[in-house]
Amino acid sequence: MLEGKRGLILGIANKRSLAWGIAKACASRGAKLAVTYQSERFAEGTRELVSSLPNAGDVLTLQCEITRQADIDALVAAVAAKWDTLDFVVHSIAYANPDELKGAFRDTSRDGFQVALDISAYSLIPLAKACAPLMKSGGSILALSYLGGERVVPNYNLMGVAKAALDSTVRYLAYDLGARGIRVNCVSPGPVRTVSAASIADFGKMLDHVQAAAASATTSADTLTRASVTPSPRAGPPPSSRP
Repeated sequence: MLEGKRGLILGIANKRSLAWGIAKACASRGAKLAVTYQSERFAEGTRELVSSLPNAGDVLTLQCEITRQADIDALVAAVAAKWDTLDFVVHSIAYANPDELKGAFRDTSRDGFQVALDISAYSLIPLAKACAPLMKSGGSILALSYLGGERVVPNYNLMGVAKAALDSTVRYLAYDLGARGIRVNCVSPGPVRTVSAASIADFGKMLDHVQAAAASATTSADTLTRASVTPSPRAGPPPSSRP
């Protein structure tokens, strides 16, 4: 399914990152990868993880601070220098100041709101614009969302608003890029015990509740991988995917 496919995966921070799980699943199926980390703080750890991949020597590992257009441009230029085409992109990036996830939602700060929406939602737009020219025969762009963007999830607070914005961004990009054969979709993997999840109060209770409700509540990196590359009859708004 992925043999020979060329993919760019953004957002590896550590071994618990969803982006890392997706990268492992893609690499194990023969995909050629380029992966990113945010800053030098994550460089050594990311390179160590990449070294464990079956095709480690061929993996392009690059820094990209997604809020800087110069970094996005440099990233895509590096990918274009290595490959003449790109088949898929995985946007696995989200952030909100941990303080904004505590207490009442009405206490959300203006600065905190802007940071969360910029990194978690807006960043997909310049990334898609920059990568689209490399998808010469069509392709797939995948973002990761969560149910908290559609329903109120206690303690998810500002991230819920950011995910709602991401969901809408995906729909408009799907409409915008569909005519070029580029599919843009959003997948909700459900609550997963990542390092970032530790910032959400009572996350353990959230996870226990979902797992008790359905044994298949969480989505594996394998499933996310299939979603990123499986052809669909036509490009268009993403289907709903819920934990």
